[in-house]
Amino acid sequence: MVARAYTVAFQGVEAREVEVQCAMSAGAPGFSIVGLPDKAVSEARERVRAALTSMSIALPSKRITINLSPADLPKEGSHFDLPIALALLATLGILPPDAIEATVALGELSLDGTLVPVLGALPAAMAAAEQDRGLLCPAGSGSEAAWVGATRVTAAATLGDVVRHFTGQVLLEPARAGQIASSAGQPDMADVKGQERAKRALEIAAAGRHHLLMVGTPGSGKSMLAARLPGILPPLSAMEALETSMIHSLAGLLDTGGISMDRPFREPHHTASMPAIIGGGRGAKPGEVSLAHNGVLFMDEFPEFPRTVLETLRQPIETGEVMIARANNHVKYPCRFMLVAAANPCKCGYMTEPARACGRAPLCGDDYMGRISGPLMDRFDLRVDVPPVSFSDLDLPCKSDSSAVVAARVNDARLVQLTRFKDTPLRCNADLNGAALDTWAAPDAEGRELLSRVADRFGLSARGYHRVLRVARTIADLAQSQDLRKNHIAEAVSYRVGSLAPV
Repeated sequence: MVARAYTVAFQGVEAREVEVQCAMSAGAPGFSIVGLPDKAVSEARERVRAALTSMSIALPSKRITINLSPADLPKEGSHFDLPIALALLATLGILPPDAIEATVALGELSLDGTLVPVLGALPAAMAAAEQDRGLLCPAGSGSEAAWVGATRVTAAATLGDVVRHFTGQVLLEPARAGQIASSAGQPDMADVKGQERAKRALEIAAAGRHHLLMVGTPGSGKSMLAARLPGILPPLSAMEALETSMIHSLAGLLDTGGISMDRPFREPHHTASMPAIIGGGRGAKPGEVSLAHNGVLFMDEFPEFPRTVLETLRQPIETGEVMIARANNHVKYPCRFMLVAAANPCKCGYMTEPARACGRAPLCGDDYMGRISGPLMDRFDLRVDVPPVSFSDLDLPCKSDSSAVVAARVNDARLVQLTRFKDTPLRCNADLNGAALDTWAAPDAEGRELLSRVADRFGLSARGYHRVLRVARTIADLAQSQDLRKNHIAEAVSYRVGSLAPV
């Protein structure tokens, strides 16, 4: 007799079905696992044996073979423990095979039979729903997986609870979804004195998901402004929250079992490696660009990042996905993020201050900003200078709008875009391209004439030309204007050519 249980193997955010086959035969007693298992999967036989012993279940003196099918798919992780145990118990006649085959199971076993939470419960629940099966997982992962309402999620604390459930002794209740996590006490935009142009650029970037570069002297407020960006971003939609949570589930960031409707805000240090930013390492885990999916990737001290890391950002910015290619594995992750970068104008940071001017200006600034290649610089929709705020301005009362007020304007602009792109794959103005630009971002005659003069005068690339139109469309949406006028084009152009950053 061959008993079968089902689980999943993760390839990026995709959970692929794995059939766990268990067979017993006469011969020298043994317990082997085949089907490209990694070290953690191979060690499952010892954990399963100990867990069964703790329940007073002895394995027969036969040859036990576990096959993980498809055999050419690499199997990684400790979540194979539970399906292996289920297939083994079904072979022994302890559990009904039909009930086991109707379930996707994942979970790590302790030596005493306790089920330990594992990564990836949310994408596993999605896969179970697609296979028209239920999901069985550890109790600590149940509230996370239950967010997928399309399948029944059963969460058990121990292997004994699983046995009692499938034999009808004590049925387990369906797991309930965890609480929606919400961040409190975010910095408020009203606390920022001065920097009106930079705050306006932040609002435009948030409204259209545009990439933003801030250049200014040390202490001028670049990081402070970026820290207030999450407070003005609209909440995630239900679909976006599920997409983002699936990635965070694979990375082990859903500790409480709940999902968040707040957009991710990731801020890696400039010493971060290529796998940390792009993804990779053991198991090809998601990097910061994917963890920032549907949110913000803030890179402070932008020119200080390794050149190879910066150049690798170019393709994800354009395509919204990243392919991690390894010799034995190719994994694709979504990474539709808003890049916000901050940089000093030169190495010492004071090239633009007459009283503290760098002695190597302007070569110091050219060398330092030259670390950002032209193709990467061309992908920033907004470039804004952040000059230092005078002491006299710091003594004045702050008259800026609060984050709540700005967030309301941003949300109104996003609602306009949702209505506009309702029946298209586009989500916001940053996605506009090709024929969509001609349809929704065509300026009036005066605006077109102005943009043509700017393109000739400053040598805008085709990408730069289109990005000006995208930003102008967002500016018009913030003003609740259906038409794209000259003043909208003029403001968008000012963020392209009126900065320390090169055109």
